[in-house]
Amino acid sequence: MIKIIGAIFILLSTSWAGFEVSKYLTERPRQLRLLKVALQSLEAEITYSHTPLHEAARKISKQLQKPVSWFFEGFSKKLTAQEISVKKAWEDSLDEVWKLTAFKTGEYEIMKQFGENLGKHDLVTQQKHIHLALKHLEREETEAVERQRKYEKMTKSLGFLSGLLLIILLL
Repeated sequence: MIKIIGAIFILLSTSWAGFEVSKYLTERPRQLRLLKVALQSLEAEITYSHTPLHEAARKISKQLQKPVSWFFEGFSKKLTAQEISVKKAWEDSLDEVWKLTAFKTGEYEIMKQFGENLGKHDLVTQQKHIHLALKHLEREETEAVERQRKYEKMTKSLGFLSGLLLIILLL
């Protein structure tokens, strides 16, 4: 009886681990889409509404889901709370929220590079930088969707099957 309960616990825990890895693969494309929507909203706020950067970031943070909303909320607060450059506020906000996302280093570099140019140029040039960042994020999203399609089912199955293997080896 104890062996059966132990086997069930092993199977549940390894299956859960497989589903957690799979969740990461699902979450990355979703967050990339959110990030793209955020940059498109930022472009609209800056270009058409002529909204100040801190106000645009605050509005965007209220429109989006977490963890992308946390980034824009923190960015807006940093710009209004202290004398800080846009680049520094962007990087600090990026560093604070990054660990809570499913993003990889490619997205980090794209966002960091975008933040270096944010607020330094006229509207047309700023719009070009936003479009460039969107193109790069589009490429990352395509790769993330491909990875998800390729590995999501496998990680779920691998979690379950590794549990079965462990049970067989222990019995």
